[in-house]
Amino acid sequence: MDDSPELRNDEKDGGEDGLFDNEDQKKHRTDSVDLNSDTSLLVDISDALSERDKVKFTVHTKTTLPEFSESDFSVTRDHDEFVWLHLMFDENEDYAGVIIPPAPPKPDFDASREKLQKLGEGEGTMTKEEFQKMKAELEAEYLATFKKTVAMHEVFLQRLAAHPTLRSDHNFRVFLEYKQALDVRGKNKKERIGSLVKLVTKSVDEVLVTGQKDVDPFFERERTFVVEYHNKIKDATAKSDRMTKCNKQIADSYIRVSTGLTGLGTLEKSNLDNAEAIPESARFFVKVSEMFEKLRKVEARVASDSDLKLSDLLRYYMRDTAAAKDLLYRRMRSLVNYQNANKALEKARAKNKEVQQAEKNQEEACNKFEKLSEVAKQELTDYKTRRVAAFKKNLVELAELQLKHAKTQVQLLRNTIATLKEETP
Repeated sequence: MDDSPELRNDEKDGGEDGLFDNEDQKKHRTDSVDLNSDTSLLVDISDALSERDKVKFTVHTKTTLPEFSESDFSVTRDHDEFVWLHLMFDENEDYAGVIIPPAPPKPDFDASREKLQKLGEGEGTMTKEEFQKMKAELEAEYLATFKKTVAMHEVFLQRLAAHPTLRSDHNFRVFLEYKQALDVRGKNKKERIGSLVKLVTKSVDEVLVTGQKDVDPFFERERTFVVEYHNKIKDATAKSDRMTKCNKQIADSYIRVSTGLTGLGTLEKSNLDNAEAIPESARFFVKVSEMFEKLRKVEARVASDSDLKLSDLLRYYMRDTAAAKDLLYRRMRSLVNYQNANKALEKARAKNKEVQQAEKNQEEACNKFEKLSEVAKQELTDYKTRRVAAFKKNLVELAELQLKHAKTQVQLLRNTIATLKEETP
């Protein structure tokens, strides 16, 4: 079997049980992003094509802003170009006071492809019915991963489009409007080593800066909260992933139970001399097998909904909180620079040497710190509002879905028991 099927965002609505239809995905895509009512710049991913080594996203834009040459247009971008765009924002000092939306994670279908490959290799060890059910499950898992990848890339762009400052960035306009490929290349070995050294240097500097006492009680409280919150949400993400994995394992177990019961029912019928008569035990096995097959679909929906409404939300805000931590680090770095400029000015005045340059440096450091602090305070306030609204929305929807699935499971059991009682002489 083909272990790397090409998928488009608009095809395969979830197979036999419709677990991942397009309408559900459209609703999910903006769960993690607080979009305002401004419709002057709307961005979405209208289509995507999954290949073995990359995913090509069709980025669609509708706008009334005069800086764009068209009002409705589309371009094709791959993941590396999304990473480039995030890097342009992250390295721009003009946005030092902004929480830069986290870059979307790299598409990773290796796990699903490996499972599909192993299933193909083990086809001869299972019945045709069991193989087809397992294949449908793995293809649905592959499709879910693909659509989640599309959703995370779309959320990144929508966060940028909704931000009053970031939306006006030149590189963002180029990303949205330039028809050709951006010719973004990955880092070479020398650049990767340089990035590693820079990361280690930043980590050491961050530890030193963290020990500084903040002059503003607001930012001191925020720093304490964000660090603790990030650790807790990281732990919650891991636990939510384990829960979702257990739900998927239960669904897989139901497949095997259903197949085994079907086999027992077939065996009972094949042992009869009168082919027209169906023994009571065979009918029992068939009915219970049907029940487990239906329960498998419901359990798969439980796993899917928990993944979309909880695990993905936690994972997104784990990255978003890391971006908030980066913002607080940049502000503390600016504060330290301002304090060092004050000390340098005092020394210059004491020695009566290069005072004018020291005053200029001190004034620049002061202005930069005050501007950064002003923007950062608003960003952290918006971050809290956005986070609370997103969690409230998703948790309410998850609870409603869980109640719906629980009622469906109970009804399935009741119907099966009632059917078995009716058929029992």
